[in-house]
Amino acid sequence: MSSTDQPHRFALLGKEPVFTIGRDELKEKLDRREPVKLVMALNRWAFDAKHIPGSLHFDDPEQLYSSLAIDDEIVVYCSTVDCLSSVALYRALVDHGYKNVRRYAGGLIDWEDNGLPLEGEFIDGGDPAGS
Repeated sequence: MSSTDQPHRFALLGKEPVFTIGRDELKEKLDRREPVKLVMALNRWAFDAKHIPGSLHFDDPEQLYSSLAIDDEIVVYCSTVDCLSSVALYRALVDHGYKNVRRYAGGLIDWEDNGLPLEGEFIDGGDPAGS
């Protein structure tokens, strides 16, 4: 865990370190089809526009908590290391007793900048109508 993958010290979303996973380890887990629950912490529009393949999205906390088991391996992410949505989701899951939660701090931008595959309506900057 490095200081560059931790929330900014003024973020006020808890003082405990956030356990993280790097891009390469996450990609290896996904490539091996390990049972990782990859959860995008951004809103529905952002998820529909672009997300890492295999990602899940939940529209409300009840849906989230009823869909994930306490001992699932869960990785949360949002757009960048500075995006706090994944930090807030990480903290909420840990506070609800989830034991195996990590944050992919680089998020969507890091994944895309490294040429890794994406799914969604706005891949490659296009629009869903293709115009």
